[in-house]
This record gives sequence, C-alpha cells and structure tokens, in this order.
Amino acid sequence: MEIPLAKKMEMLRFLLLARRFEESLTELCKIEGKIPGMMILCTGQEAVGAGVCAALQPTDAIITNHRSHSHLLAKGADPNALMAEIFCKRTGCNKGKSGTLHLAVPEVNAPCTTTVVGGGPPIAVGRAFAQQYRKEQSVTVCFVGDGATNEGSFHEAVNLASVWHLPVIFVCENNMYAGAQRHEEHTKAENIADRAAGYAIPGVVVDGNDTLAVYRSAMEARARALAGEGPTLIEYKTYRWRGHGEADPQIYQPKEEIAAWQARCPIPKLRGDMLADGSISTEALKALEAQIDALVQEAIRFAEESPYPEPHEALEDVFA
Repeated sequence: MEIPLAKKMEMLRFLLLARRFEESLTELCKIEGKIPGMMILCTGQEAVGAGVCAALQPTDAIITNHRSHSHLLAKGADPNALMAEIFCKRTGCNKGKSGTLHLAVPEVNAPCTTTVVGGGPPIAVGRAFAQQYRKEQSVTVCFVGDGATNEGSFHEAVNLASVWHLPVIFVCENNMYAGAQRHEEHTKAENIADRAAGYAIPGVVVDGNDTLAVYRSAMEARARALAGEGPTLIEYKTYRWRGHGEADPQIYQPKEEIAAWQARCPIPKLRGDMLADGSISTEALKALEAQIDALVQEAIRFAEESPYPEPHEALEDVFA
C-alpha cells in the first residue's frame, strides 16, 4: 500500500506532538502541587495512536483507556483544551471535572476514556452496534492494553462483535507490562492476537513501533469492517519507557530492557525513513519540531493561566 505524503506528514506530526506533550508532563509532575492526580503516560508507544488514527475518518469513533494522550491528540483533540483538562481547569475539554484519567473529547468522536481495565470493549461494541444499526459508513476503534485482554468483559465484547459482524477494531497495545506484571506472568498466550481464533475473526500481530505498518494494518481492518465482515483484533508489540504511572519507580523493568526498546524508538524510524525517501527535508523537519515545541508551550501557558472551576459548577452537566 502506497502511503500518501500528506499521511506520512500527519503521522510524523502527531508522533512528535505526543512525545513533546508528554515530555512536558513528565517535567511538570516533578513540581509539587502542579498537576493533581495520577499521571499515566505512553512515552515510547506513540506510533500506535498516530498510525491507527491516521487511518480513520472524522466520523469514526475511538474508545480509549488511561494511557490516552497520544490517541486523543492524533484524533484531533485541541492540545490547549487537553492540557487545561489535565490541569483540572475550567477551560479543559471536560471543564476541569475529569483530569488526565477520564478524558472525553466528543467533538472528535472520542466519547470515552475509561480507567476500568477492560471497561472499554463493551462500550465500543455498543457504539459499533449503533453505527451498524444506523447504516453509517464508520467504525469504532477500541484501544486496550494487554492486561485488559484477560478480563471477561473483553472476551464477551469480542464474542458479541463477531456474532453480529460489528464494525469495530480491537487494538491491543501490548507494551509487555500490565501494571507491574510482565506479559508471561499474566497470560500463557505468546501473542494476544492468537485469541482471535476463538471468535472466528482475524488476529494480526504488528510491530507497534513501525508507524507505517500500524497505519497499513488499521486501514485493512477498517476496510474489512466497512465491508460488513466484522471485527479485527490487532496486537501492536510495543513498550512503555516509563512506569505504570509517574510515581512508579520501575524496579521491575530491567534497565537494559528499557534501553533496548528506546533504541527502537518509533520517532527516529519514521523520521529516518522520510528523510531517506525525500518525504521531508532537514530544514522542514527542524521547522516542524519548532512548531510542535511552540504548540506545547502555548498549551502549558493556556492551562496555567486558566481558572479553576467554581464549586457550584460541580452540579452542571449532571443528568438523571
């Protein structure tokens, strides 16, 4: 599949944006009282969000999890509103009520971030059923970690999606750890994608640090879903460089393992490929990096200068 230059640029941009956005959060979390709540980052595995979302249309939906920043940015969320929400400010995408772990950006069809492990698949199946029922030419992507694939809710959702041929793509970001447990400590299956056979749907294993391979596999799964052929389970093999959260000392992750995966960083790979084939020049790359840095700095400024919600606002947007 030949990938258009504009798509490559889009993916590179969102790779750089997600990395710079979260690098800033890493530093901000070191300042006591700066950002409330637990901070969970996807540093090292940004290619999944960038590649999958590049394969989607604005009408497609994503249901994501606690490691969601790259997914939301790549789907088109406003960095200012996202950063303000992480700061729990009134100008955030959820008016300061969600913080970093329960983000929702419905205007880009990202209606749900759930921190419940395995909580996303049933919601995604419901969204995909609605798309099918309304005869929409759109799909739902459900992002889960490898740990979530051990939950009963995941298996029930995949089974029902298969039976009803729903237009849903189950994306497993296998970053080798579920919390502090290594892959082999919580499942005997070498590949999560092998579980797809139990539901008579395709199971695909892809290098999750190869952005272009991620994009191609998501495009194929989307085409299959739109053709009425039902769901696909895609397992992207990747790695999180940081702990489960920023308070995690990572004593269970060998330093040499982290270094080995850092050497496989998705950003230099895509950047190098694009420089080599002439998709981007060194000057244009520097300009893009400067633009991204300015974008993130503006998001931080916007968040810091925005007000907190007033106490009475807690009762707004509550429906019975």
